[in-house]
Amino acid sequence: MTERPAQYILTLSCPDQRGIVHAVSGWLAEHGCNILDSAQYGDPQTRLFFMRVHFADEEGKAEPAELREAFGALAGRFAMEWHLHDAAEKPRVLLMVSKIGHCLNDLLYRYRSGVLPVEIPAIVSNHRDFYQLAASHDIPFHHLPVTPENKALQETRLLELVREQRVDLVVLARYMQILSAETCEALRGRLINIHHSFLPSFKGARPYQQAYDRGVKLIGATAHFVTGDLDEGPIIEQDVERVDHTLSPEALTAIGRDVESVVLARAVTWFVQHRILLNGHKTVVFR
Repeated sequence: MTERPAQYILTLSCPDQRGIVHAVSGWLAEHGCNILDSAQYGDPQTRLFFMRVHFADEEGKAEPAELREAFGALAGRFAMEWHLHDAAEKPRVLLMVSKIGHCLNDLLYRYRSGVLPVEIPAIVSNHRDFYQLAASHDIPFHHLPVTPENKALQETRLLELVREQRVDLVVLARYMQILSAETCEALRGRLINIHHSFLPSFKGARPYQQAYDRGVKLIGATAHFVTGDLDEGPIIEQDVERVDHTLSPEALTAIGRDVESVVLARAVTWFVQHRILLNGHKTVVFR
């Protein structure tokens, strides 16, 4: 049986100009690589170019480090910000949760069933409600209760855990604590939150009660990168569900939680597949 060639995912952004696609595809051909799929976008406002290329090293003559070093010269020529990922490596994702577990349950089910190709080295919570759920999946559970007095210390412990476990992505799966600007900056571009409304709308506590009081006809959820500006980070994915006047706040909550789970799962999946590129306060998502 012929051994399958190693596969990689190249993502890049740079000032837009003629010849980028030609240069990248030519470089891959010269190095014995075959493009499996490719997507690109030129933003007319920021004048930035974005590209994602999934390719196979058919000749297998180079190690990943050698490919990265070789691509560096081309990247410098176009002033690229770029990353080369081994497609076989599963990103390491740390999950954070408080007392509402539907998003956590959904992600763990996708992980256990193999639909979500990640490793989950830890679950962190400021409550103990889900330690048994974590144990049922053989995932270490870290209880970091938060008070005004120990908040800075617990965030330091969180960042230590991220470093120790070589975490690629932190997911706030309904973690109901506001992280400091310093922690948000330390995890910039790899910290995703699910917001329980279709931003911008109904911020704060009891969003579905607010929606009910206003007689809304659509409810939704928003997955976004976390920044120091509360709920203002670059949006990754959103979805909505149509509702009507017959539904109670409890029914709206149930519907909304389903939407939240799906939206967050999409955002996490796209991140671990290296489909999301930051474009200032926005994102480019190659779905």
